[in-house]
Amino acid sequence: EAALSPTPKGTNMDFSSVPMPPGTFTIGKTFDFEGDHRLPGLPPEHKCSRQHGHSYEVEVILTAPCLEEPGFVTDFGALAPFKKFVRTELDHRNLHEILPFEPTSERLAQFLAGWFIQNVQPAIPGRLVAVRVRETGRSWARFDVEGQ
Repeated sequence: EAALSPTPKGTNMDFSSVPMPPGTFTIGKTFDFEGDHRLPGLPPEHKCSRQHGHSYEVEVILTAPCLEEPGFVTDFGALAPFKKFVRTELDHRNLHEILPFEPTSERLAQFLAGWFIQNVQPAIPGRLVAVRVRETGRSWARFDVEGQ
């Protein structure tokens, strides 16, 4: 095995010979909010049937076959409307009182994907691949968008 030799100080390495392989670009950005819920569809003895809260993390994952100048799938700043929606509509709310479905992480991920596609995606170059909702450091659900 040949070891890489360090470049001597003052010598510029030529990176023009490094190939740029074909492929797809993917980015992700995480947003957070505090919310509580209960899942009344569960048996009363199930702990999640009782009111409880989470520090949710929501990650949107976007892709593009090519980059927009200066080299972005989507400028992270263009995702601000999603951040605003999460913060103004979901943060510090009882999710089961405001959403038209039992707010499991799976359904929340699907709902947030739908909102993103309807309200953010038309204005950006990237396409939504998935939304991941994390309830705890060890528990998450992901919704993968078809046909994007």
